[in-house]
Amino acid sequence: MKYFLAGVAIASSACAVQAASLEPTDIFNLEYANQIDITNDGDKVFFVRNRMDIKSDRKVGNIWSVDLATNAMQPVTSGLHMDYSPVLSPSNDRIAFVSTRDGSSQIYVKWLATGAIAKISNLAHGPSGLHWSPDGKSLYFSQFVPSQKAPPVSVAGKPKGAEWAKPPVFIDEVYYRADGAGYTEPGFNHIFKIDANGGNAKQLTSGNFDHGGELSFADDAKTLYFSANRHKDNQLNPTNSEVYKLDLNSLEITAVTDRVGPDNHPEVSPNGRFLAYLGYDDKKTNYENSLLYVKDLKSGETKTYAADLDRSLASITWAANSRGVYVSYDSEGKTTLGYQPLKGRFELITNAIGSVSFGRPYSGGDYAISDRGLVAFTLADTQRPADVAIVKRGEPRPITKLNEDALGDKTLAKVEEVWLKSKHDQLPIQAWVAYPPGFDKSKKYPLVLEIHGGPVANYGPHFSAEVQLFAVQGSVVLYMNPRGSDSYGKEFAQTIHHNYPSHDFDDLMTGVDHLIGEGYIDKDRLFVTGGSGGGVLTAWTVGHTDRFAAAVVAKPVINWYSFVLTADFYPFFADYWFPGKPWEHMEHYMKRSPISYVGNVKTPTMLLTGEADYRTPISETEQYYQALKLQGVETAMVRIPDASHGITKRPSNLLNKVAYIQWWFDKHDPKK
Repeated sequence: MKYFLAGVAIASSACAVQAASLEPTDIFNLEYANQIDITNDGDKVFFVRNRMDIKSDRKVGNIWSVDLATNAMQPVTSGLHMDYSPVLSPSNDRIAFVSTRDGSSQIYVKWLATGAIAKISNLAHGPSGLHWSPDGKSLYFSQFVPSQKAPPVSVAGKPKGAEWAKPPVFIDEVYYRADGAGYTEPGFNHIFKIDANGGNAKQLTSGNFDHGGELSFADDAKTLYFSANRHKDNQLNPTNSEVYKLDLNSLEITAVTDRVGPDNHPEVSPNGRFLAYLGYDDKKTNYENSLLYVKDLKSGETKTYAADLDRSLASITWAANSRGVYVSYDSEGKTTLGYQPLKGRFELITNAIGSVSFGRPYSGGDYAISDRGLVAFTLADTQRPADVAIVKRGEPRPITKLNEDALGDKTLAKVEEVWLKSKHDQLPIQAWVAYPPGFDKSKKYPLVLEIHGGPVANYGPHFSAEVQLFAVQGSVVLYMNPRGSDSYGKEFAQTIHHNYPSHDFDDLMTGVDHLIGEGYIDKDRLFVTGGSGGGVLTAWTVGHTDRFAAAVVAKPVINWYSFVLTADFYPFFADYWFPGKPWEHMEHYMKRSPISYVGNVKTPTMLLTGEADYRTPISETEQYYQALKLQGVETAMVRIPDASHGITKRPSNLLNKVAYIQWWFDKHDPKK
């Protein structure tokens, strides 16, 4: 994952690279759209236009607009920083957003008629979840508030001018470090209000609880709905949130829901009659479908909708006429938007919503809906990062082409969908195959099996820089959604409940065997890699077969016992991924740990992890590295300085990740 080797390793590949193929540093030319909003009458779309800056080695983003009548684009903001979270005012005359332009994340407002722009906040911590009040006079948001807590011990006697060591750091919180943030400052997120013309922000909630997420006003604008876990045991039961309402005059908080399980995403209908929200009954499983609930605020009756969809709903938006709700969800690797009327059948709007991360082909995306039902969304395409498109009924219409200058003259890997039946039990498994440019099925090619993380997550038909860069080196790339992936229903995801890894390995090998059977894969040139949950399965794979010429295990869990006791979100992992605490179920933990099978490993295996990873701590990587060394297996460890679990947040780390993996595969390729 860093820069010098990217040029050397990829350039040294024996495969001839065509002049018009994707080059590693081309990622600095790529752009993608996300964080979409649309005007009430649907004549203009606003979005964040993201790119990677080669000098700062970081993502930068600005807000742009596109006129739907002409497709003409205009910048709303500019500069080498991040402008994000754009939210149009109720009257569409202003747009609020968060920007890092002065060195910290602050709230800004732009007056669209005049072009005037103003910083309206001076916050100590970054805001999130911007939301306009119905009258457009105020903005509401969440912000972290540190806890004022003195250390229990203060040693006296330090002479004037003496240079003593830094004092000890006292920690007694359940959550004391977080991936991407390191060791955290004690405190909680609270809801604030600020005048839209600027001023001091007023804190509206209090207590040792986190408040925030989506905010929604009742029609009288005197009540604010939000989601929080305000239970006394909230730290050890992190998923048990409720929907609450906040009286904006008295600041009294009242629970609207009351059950064991998460209730979130509250949205009041435009006519003020109904409250929609998402949630499920918590059964301590690895996965449950999040369902749609609609509460009649007059009668108090609550109904469940779209339960027979057998998909987990991710977001909701009311239709302007209050007669139904738009819901998004993942289905068979595609992010999908549907419409559920309060009276009538569910309707599919589009399944073409595209991922807003171009490293690996995960699903996901953004959308917004006008008062007339016009949907603006990020468009999925295996050949391009996310653009903006619109749809109401029928086929989507793209309205931006952000990457034609960067990719228009490039020959990319074509991606094909394949459905297979697992050799374990004939369970249908979805997969995608990326063919190298110039692919000729009469020839033999190396195969790279790339395994997704999660483990409850999904890949799909989305642009992936990593897949493309492996393919341009002459490899066929296979990526799959083995059992345990989401987007195929509750039963499919729960096949790995207290059972991971297991027959997901058989699913992956089914894909490998299928491509070998197609006749264009050299069975002596098989390679495997994956990150996070994919790293677990890669380590599991080399512990259960020696068919691969080389493997790269990225940011893995190697020992579930030590993982649960060192990872950042450990109360969740212990309660939902296992039948109990590690010392109560040691045999179960170790049976599912790749470290238990290290004695079987013969495959040359490299490990790659960020040094600041607190989700799958680098101690997991070090365990496997030292075990492989003791076992006499050829191994290497690549440590990415300052990188958290999301290694590729800095573009050069993406280059280095691909380069190191390709170098290791080339090193152990019998034909090179």
